[in-house]
Formats: sequence, structure tokens, C-alpha cells
Amino acid sequence: MKFTQMAKANEIERDWIVVDAEGKVFGRIITEVATILRGKNKPNFTPNVDCGDFVVIINASKAKFTGAKLEDKNYYTHSGYFGSTKTHKMSDMLENNPEKLYKLATRGMLPKTTLGKAMLKKLKVYAGAEHPHTAQIKG
Repeated sequence: MKFTQMAKANEIERDWIVVDAEGKVFGRIITEVATILRGKNKPNFTPNVDCGDFVVIINASKAKFTGAKLEDKNYYTHSGYFGSTKTHKMSDMLENNPEKLYKLATRGMLPKTTLGKAMLKKLKVYAGAEHPHTAQIKG
């Protein structure tokens, strides 16, 4: 009889995966990345262990958006003080800081725990085609 293997934190081998966002739909990229960060694409997935891989997203500013999201979608920040709500348009975020936009979208698909925060730290986003992680990636 075969049993499901439960992964232990010290036995996990992490790979580096490069995702090129150029010409791909933003939401589809994010769901794929969240699955890899969580480790659900591996046969020894364990919910209470961070068993995901590192993900490097390149050409982040060249992703496609469906519908009218770029003009209509807003992101809100609030410091906790009265009247401190700030609105940021998605088009401005993509233009000025695509790294933050990708991290916010991915964070929404990961667990809202310390484990989820550890998973999000394995995401590296770059607006252009160059990235400093070429030494880690086997190829």
C-alpha cells in the first residue's frame, strides 16, 4: 500500500522558474505564479509547509489586460487615520511600479498567514527583460 508523502521543511528542494509576462494575460500569469509559489504543482504538496519554488517574472510591464480594467480598476491604501484613503489607478501602477502591482495581485491568492508572507518573498518581479538571478537558474 502506498502512502502520501508529507513534505518536511528541511527536505524541500526549491527551483527557480522564469515567467515571461510579455503578451500574456495578467490574471492568468498571477494564478500560475501563485500555484508555483504555494507548491501545489508538486506531488508532495503539504498545506502547512512552504514547499513552493522561487519565481522570477520578467517583462512585467508588457502584460495584457482584458476588459477595461486598466482604466476602471482602483487600488486603495489607508493609513488608519481619518480621511487618509488614497486611490491608485491600475494603469498608473503598471506604468510607475509594476512590481508592486504583481505583488498585490499575488498576495490576494496566497494564504493570509505568516506562511503566505514567506511564500510571497520568493516572488521576484522585474519590469524589463534583465534580472540578477541568472546564476540560480539552471538551464
